[in-house]
Amino acid sequence: MAPKNKLPQPTLKDRFAALKYLPPFFKEIWNTHPWMTAGNGLLRLVRSAIPFSTLYLGKLIIDEVVRLINSHSTDTSWLLWLIGLELGLAVLSDGLNRATSLLDALLGDLHANRSSIQIMEHAATLDLAQFEDPVFYDKLERARQQTVGRTALLAQTLAQFQDIITIGFLGAGLVVFSPWLILILVVSILPAFLGEFYFNAESYALSYQWTPQRRELDYLRYVGASNVNAKEVKLFNLSKFLTDRFREVSSGYYQQNKKLALRRAFWGALLTAVGTAGYYGAYGYIGLETVKGSITLGSLTFLAGSFRQLKSSLEGILNRFTSISQGALYLKDFFNFFHLQPEVASPLHPRPFPDVIQEGFVFENVSFRYPNASKWVFQNLSFTLKKGEKLAIVGENGAGKTTLVKLLTRLYDPTEGHILLDGVDLREYDLGELQRHIGVIFQDYIRLMMTAQANIAVGDIEHIHELPRVQTAAERSLAASLIQKFPNGLQQVLGRHFSGGTELSGGEWQKIALARAYMRDSELLILDEPTAALDARAEYEVFQRFAELTRGKMALLISHRFSTVRMADRIIVIENGELLESGSHETLMAQKGRYAELFQLQARGYN
Repeated sequence: MAPKNKLPQPTLKDRFAALKYLPPFFKEIWNTHPWMTAGNGLLRLVRSAIPFSTLYLGKLIIDEVVRLINSHSTDTSWLLWLIGLELGLAVLSDGLNRATSLLDALLGDLHANRSSIQIMEHAATLDLAQFEDPVFYDKLERARQQTVGRTALLAQTLAQFQDIITIGFLGAGLVVFSPWLILILVVSILPAFLGEFYFNAESYALSYQWTPQRRELDYLRYVGASNVNAKEVKLFNLSKFLTDRFREVSSGYYQQNKKLALRRAFWGALLTAVGTAGYYGAYGYIGLETVKGSITLGSLTFLAGSFRQLKSSLEGILNRFTSISQGALYLKDFFNFFHLQPEVASPLHPRPFPDVIQEGFVFENVSFRYPNASKWVFQNLSFTLKKGEKLAIVGENGAGKTTLVKLLTRLYDPTEGHILLDGVDLREYDLGELQRHIGVIFQDYIRLMMTAQANIAVGDIEHIHELPRVQTAAERSLAASLIQKFPNGLQQVLGRHFSGGTELSGGEWQKIALARAYMRDSELLILDEPTAALDARAEYEVFQRFAELTRGKMALLISHRFSTVRMADRIIVIENGELLESGSHETLMAQKGRYAELFQLQARGYN
C-alpha cells in the first residue's frame, strides 16, 4: 500500500538550510575520536596535492624523453630520477588512500555505536506516551537509520575539501594556458550536477514518505522469523499470510524505487554524455595547439590530464554537494529526534523526597485520558492508599487498572486533578527519586535474554553485582529453587535467543519477574497481575510470602483472581472510569454489589 500523502521534494533553500546540521555533525565525529578525525583530515590534505604533482612529473618525464630523443643523448639519470619520484608518489597515494579508507571505516563503527547509545539514552528520558505514538516511532526509526553510514558523510565532506584544494592546483595550470578551458569545463558538467541534485531530492522524499511501511517490513521480518512467535506461526500456518503481506508492502516500495532508479539512470547517462562531449572538445583543442607547436608534448599530457582530473574533481564536488545536502537532510531527522523532550519531568527545584512516608498516597479528583484520545479513562476519581495498607484494585478488562499504576508511578500525569504523597503533589518531587522508591511488576514485564542475575537485578540495576542481594530477592519470590536447577545458577542465560540459553515456562518467568520487585527496599510494592501464569498452589505460596514480606509496608495489588485480592486490607472496584465500591472483602460481599457479583461468577467458574 502506497503512502497516502506524498512528501514534496526538498527545495534548494531546504538543502542549504539543512547544511546547518553539518557543524554539530562534525562535532559529533570529533567527539567520537579526536585524534583519528584529525589524522584523517591531515592525510586527505596531503592527498590533495598528489594529482597535480603526478601530472606535472608526467609532463617532465615526457619532455625529458623527447629531449633525449632529439639530442641523441644517453644520459638518462634525470629521467630515472623523475620516474622514481613518480613511483614514490604512486606508492604514497595508494598508502594514503588505504589509510583514509581505514580511518573512515573505524570512525564509522565508533560513530555508529556512539550514536546508537545516544539514541537509547535519550529515548530513556522520553515519556511513555511518546512511545505509544506511531508518529514518534517514525521519528525514532529515521533517527536509527542515521546511526549507520552517516560517517560516509564525513568522508564525502573531507573529500570535498580535498578536491577543492586539488582543483586549485590543477586549475592554475589550465588558466595559464587558456582560461576558456575552465569555462568549457564548468558548462559541460553543470547538466549532470543539476540532474543528480533533482534525483537526490526525489530519493529523500521517497525514503521519508515510506518510513511507516519500512517499519512494517522490519516488524514482519521479526514476527515471521523469531523464536518468540515460532509456535503460533507454525501451528496457525501464518507463514504465507506474513510473507504475502511482506511481499505486498515491499513490492510497493520496490516499484516506486525502481521508477526513480530508471529515470535517474536514463537522465544521468544522457546528461553525462554532454559532459563527456565537452571533455573531448577541450582535448581536441589542446591536441591542435600541440600540432601547431604552441605547447610541448609533455604539456599536452599535463593539460589533458589536468582537464580530465579537473572534470572528475568538479563532478565529484557538485555531485557530492547533492549527496552532502541530502545527507544533511537525513541529519535533520537525526538531530530532530534529540529535540524531543518529555512532558513528564522533574521540577527545577524538587522537594526533598520523604525518608519515610508518613501518610501515603491520595488520588484527588483525578481525571485522565490518553494523548489524542477523546474518551476519558477516569473522571473525578478519588481514593487513598494509606501508610502500611494493602490495597487491591479490581475491575473488568479495560477498566483502567494498569493506567492507575502508570499514574501513581508518574509514567503519565493526570489530565486533571492531583495525586498527593504526604500531602504534596507528586509533580513536586524529583521523578527519579519517586520511581526509585516504588517497586513495580507489570503483567507485560520484560524478558531479558541475559543471565538470571541480570534479569533479577533489573529491579535495582545499580546493585547488579551485589550477589547476596540478588539471591535474597530470588528466595523471596520463590525463584531460588528454580535457579538452583540451572547448570550455571545465577549466571545461566535465560531464553533460547542465544546459544546455551534455557527457556522458562510462563510461571517460571513470573517468579523471576517477582524477584525484581524484591530487589528494591521500597515502601510501596505494586504487583499488576503478578500470578497470571502460576498454578493455584504456586499462586498461594507466592501470596503467602508476599503478605509476610510486605507487612508494615504499602502494597497495591491488581488481579483478576478474587482469591488473591481477599488478602488485601481494602478493595476498590473500578467500573466505567469511576470508583464503584470500596471496602474489605467481607464488607463488599455483605453489600451484595458489583464485587460480590463478580466474585460469585468467578467462584462458579471453578466449581
